[in-house]
Amino acid sequence: MPDAENRFVVRSGDNPDLLVIQGDWILEHYTELRQLVGQLRKEGETREPDLSQLGRLDTAGGQLLTELLGSERIQSLTDEGGGLPEERRILLRRIADSLQGKNERPPSHGALFELLGNIGKGTLSFYSHVVHLLGFIGLTLAGLVSSLVRPGTWRVTSVVAQIEQIALNAVGIVALLTFMVGAVIAFLGATVLADFGATIYTVDLIAFSFLREFAVLLTAILMAGRTASAFTAQIGSMKANEEIDAIRTLGLNPLQILVIPRVIAMMISLPILTFIGMLSGLLGGAVVCSLALDISPTMFLSILQQNVAVQHFYLGMAKAPLFAFLIAIIGCMEGFKVSGSAESVGEHTTSSVVQSIFVVILMDALAALFFMEMDW
Repeated sequence: MPDAENRFVVRSGDNPDLLVIQGDWILEHYTELRQLVGQLRKEGETREPDLSQLGRLDTAGGQLLTELLGSERIQSLTDEGGGLPEERRILLRRIADSLQGKNERPPSHGALFELLGNIGKGTLSFYSHVVHLLGFIGLTLAGLVSSLVRPGTWRVTSVVAQIEQIALNAVGIVALLTFMVGAVIAFLGATVLADFGATIYTVDLIAFSFLREFAVLLTAILMAGRTASAFTAQIGSMKANEEIDAIRTLGLNPLQILVIPRVIAMMISLPILTFIGMLSGLLGGAVVCSLALDISPTMFLSILQQNVAVQHFYLGMAKAPLFAFLIAIIGCMEGFKVSGSAESVGEHTTSSVVQSIFVVILMDALAALFFMEMDW
């Protein structure tokens, strides 16, 4: 037997089935211990260990000892005591748990089982998210009703500041985007309708599409990408910096301070931006009609007044507050879900944008079906 065995591992003379562990199993002796453990494992050492004469022990030595004896035997020794102090039993037990978890591999199943498992996880995640969203909507509505009956809780300054950030700073991009989309629709309409000699109906196409759908939909998608992400990032950063906990410590309600002003500001701002988008889209179509179709602005307005009822304007504007409420709710809810790291802030910001756009398009499709069934 090599000298290393005499220093750290000794076969008991009184009991040949007993392996006595002795000496200091620490990082300083790591190289020597590693060679010894490799040699004993190669020999297939299966004797019962005796740890009563063990000297100093640290994490490196505990890992080598666990590799020599095995995780199950270490667990058994620590459960029985084995003549070890409590702190050493805890150290060895945790090392054994760690190595056992690392060595265990999940059973491999077929692709069909993995697909069904992923579908099940996705379904449960979707159900959980819907429940949280409905609960957060309920809390927000209750907070809105509570603030209406208590004017002292109104935060006018916060609402005005949010309106400036949401609406005033977004007028340019909304107007530019809807103007270009209106021009594109006019070009497409003129190209298609020219084959039928009905280019004059390009005005009707532009008016119907923007008054009913495009203005509110494009504006809502822009707000989902611009404002919902800002809400999530702002509230998520406050959550990560424990500012929300500080608000609760002061006896204040974060819902009243952070969520309701943003929801009210969004519900005021989105209809205004939608109206601006309608005007810009019609203006873009009118410019193309004037330059490419020889339809003067006067004729454009005359056709618009004769053929397009004001009902379509009302239907488009009616969807704006609903979209605004859902976008603000999703943005704020994802902000409160942030766990505390910068990575979590980024993940939930992305999630809020995706969810907001999905919900906006879904609700717009449902509204279009409802309006069609009602013959509006």
